[in-house]
Amino acid sequence: MTFDDFLLAFFSLEILEQAWPILWQGFRMTLLLSAIVIPLGLGGGIVLALLSTVRHPLVRWPLMAWVDLFRALPPLVLLIFIYAGLPFAGFEVSAIGAVAIGFFLNTGAYYGEILRAGIESVPRGQQEAARSTGLTRWQTMAYVVLPQAVRNVLPDLISNTLEVVKLTSIASVVALPELLFQARQAQSVTYNATPIMAAAVIYFVLLWPVVRLLSRLENRQLAGGR
Repeated sequence: MTFDDFLLAFFSLEILEQAWPILWQGFRMTLLLSAIVIPLGLGGGIVLALLSTVRHPLVRWPLMAWVDLFRALPPLVLLIFIYAGLPFAGFEVSAIGAVAIGFFLNTGAYYGEILRAGIESVPRGQQEAARSTGLTRWQTMAYVVLPQAVRNVLPDLISNTLEVVKLTSIASVVALPELLFQARQAQSVTYNATPIMAAAVIYFVLLWPVVRLLSRLENRQLAGGR
C-alpha cells in the first residue's frame, strides 16, 4: 500500500465531506447523552455516598451489595439486559431510557465510591464542630462535609466523568445514533475508514482539554501532598 492509498483509505476529504452531516448528528447525540447520564450518575453517587454514612446493618449491607453488583456488571451487559431483557417481563424501555437507566446504575455506583472516599477524608472533628453550631446531620453533610469531600476527590471525579463520556459509545448497541454508531453507518456506506478516524478525532478534540485539566489537578494535588 502506497502512502496515497493510505490517505485515501483513512483520511479522504471527499468521504469526510459526504459523511460529515451524519457525524455531526452523532456528535450532538453524544453530547445529549453525556448531559443526561453524567448528572444522573452524580446524583445517584451522592445518594449512595450519603447512605454509606449510615452505620445501621439494614442499610449498610444492602448498600454494599448494590454497589458491588453494579460495579461488577459490565455496562454493555447491563444495557443489553435493560433494553432487550426487560420487555420479556412486560417493561418496554426506549433506547435512550435504557441508556439513562443503565448509566445511572453503573456510573452511580462508581461515583458513590469516589464520593464515599471523599467524605471519609474529611476530619471527623469538622463534623462535630458543625453539629455544635446547631446544624443537623444532613445540613452538616450538605454545607460542610460534601464541599470538602468533592474538592478532595475532584481529580477522581473528573477522571470517572471522562470514562463516562467515552462509555456513551456503547449506546450504539441499542441503535441509538451517537457518534460511533453514525461513523460505522457512514463506513458501511462508503467502504472507507475515514468516518471512523473522524470520530476518533472528534472524541480527542472533545476530551483533550478535560484531560489536560485533570493532569493539572493531579499535579497540584501531588504538590500539595508533599
